[in-house]
Amino acid sequence: METYGWYQALVKPSWAPPSWLFGPVWTVLYAIIAVSFGYVAYLYFTGRIPFMVALPFLLNIAFNALFTPLQFGLKNNELASIDILLILGTLVWALVAIYPYAKWVSLVNIPYLLWVSFATVLQLTITFLNR
Repeated sequence: METYGWYQALVKPSWAPPSWLFGPVWTVLYAIIAVSFGYVAYLYFTGRIPFMVALPFLLNIAFNALFTPLQFGLKNNELASIDILLILGTLVWALVAIYPYAKWVSLVNIPYLLWVSFATVLQLTITFLNR
């Protein structure tokens, strides 16, 4: 409850979505991520793609997993901003890297890319407004 209160007290832009929207959006995105990133892992472990193609997916998962502890555990907007930039960067890298091997993986992750792009702008704006 303390974390919820902390986040609610932050200054946010008028275009920030309501808090209740994040759960449903991430539920859909995590399903997309599980299937598509799982397929990338399958391709790697069966020798169909090199490690450097799988690497950005691995990094993206790691950075994604760090966001909530940084933002809501440490309540550190600056670290969360750096992390979300890394999430966005590794996602773009991943989608470009996998495209020659499995175009559908890149295409199915467009909603993830759009959401992370929006979330990056939102996080950077919240960080700026609350400095």
